[in-house]
Amino acid sequence: MRSVLVATLLAGVTLGSAPLGAQAQGAAPAETKAKADALEKLQGMQSTGTAEAPEIPQTGRRADALRRTLAKIKLPEGFRIDLYAVVPDARSIAVGPNAGVLFVGTRKTKVYTVTDRDKDRVADEVRAFAPGIDFKIPNGVCFSKDGVLTIAEQNRVLSFPAAEFFYESPDVAAGVLVKQGALIPAAEESYNHTARICRIGPDGKTYVSLGQPYNVPPAEKRDLYARTGIGGIVRMDADGKNREVFATGIRNSVGMDFSPADKSLWFTDNQVDGMGDDTPPGELNRATKAGEFFGFPWFGGGAVRTVEYKDEEPPKGAVFPQAELPPHAADLGMAFYTGKQFPAAYRGGIFIAEHGSWNRTTPIGARIMFVPVEKDGKAGAPVPFAEGWLTGDGEYLGRPADVAVFLDGSLLVADDTAGAIYRISYEGK
Repeated sequence: MRSVLVATLLAGVTLGSAPLGAQAQGAAPAETKAKADALEKLQGMQSTGTAEAPEIPQTGRRADALRRTLAKIKLPEGFRIDLYAVVPDARSIAVGPNAGVLFVGTRKTKVYTVTDRDKDRVADEVRAFAPGIDFKIPNGVCFSKDGVLTIAEQNRVLSFPAAEFFYESPDVAAGVLVKQGALIPAAEESYNHTARICRIGPDGKTYVSLGQPYNVPPAEKRDLYARTGIGGIVRMDADGKNREVFATGIRNSVGMDFSPADKSLWFTDNQVDGMGDDTPPGELNRATKAGEFFGFPWFGGGAVRTVEYKDEEPPKGAVFPQAELPPHAADLGMAFYTGKQFPAAYRGGIFIAEHGSWNRTTPIGARIMFVPVEKDGKAGAPVPFAEGWLTGDGEYLGRPADVAVFLDGSLLVADDTAGAIYRISYEGK
């Protein structure tokens, strides 16, 4: 139970498993050691002496430029899009379940908090969260229903009970679910596909996606990756114990969410590069039970075989995607629409952030897609919902990276290139 986790963390007990790989040798730099000491102090409910992080300006030329871009975004009739917050490098969004404070992960070294104090649906304050902690690619952020924030880094998982109520101080209650170097073997750390995503399941377990670092991995890596969950999704208890590999055969998933209807886990998957402009497709997948295999690396996307494994018989029982998405559009964050503000046709469907292609002759993506989910639980055809961040000349004005349903039923969009959070609302009848 997460209530037990909260009590344990507030008591100052460190959680987590032993490292999977060897730790880096040698003396750490003074600043790194200070930040490691700061995390230990926070676990013991001690002050670190860290100064408050400076505010990120929310007005001026940058905000004005973002609003000019938003004037070019096309939406269905009755919808509008506004600038919610300027947030540098904004990637994954976690909406606080109590006060609606946003926690925004990045692929760099910071997690940001976004506060709308007067509730006018425009942020008043953006600051770095827990500035004393030395984060490394803290892309994944997620909340449990009772207010425990989880942050999944490249090779560590941290937990922050009552984060919405501690966040305004540099010192926050903190716990370690997976120690540094224990999420994946340290020797497998890479500069590629390192942005983790986390979600808290209806079973109370923490789910974390682990992208594998290759375009297509060599055969000698397959056993290690299957055993540790690299190129898959792992899950663990709320205290970090009883970790297991939940799903395999996934190239690089940077978006997942649980269906409100049947509690199955749906996730996007970025597919193999370098196979041509129009192949293979991206994927929207659905996991209905533990132990399912989703085809990679024998399949590069949908039913398209990879060149590297075309002569090898794939394992039997591969689960193919619920929906095929445009090739190389880089589908990242996704969320089931659980609000009531939007028209009924959107309720229970899925919004997906397409980051945009980098290896296509004619770029596509940089938009929000919508995928309806039918009553039988199957996905309908994906359609564009919000687009215009990619110009006809192939210039990116922004690159959506994640979506999240806000407490009022509006849709939040993170843009890591422009450094912003947008809010899409419905004003039609």
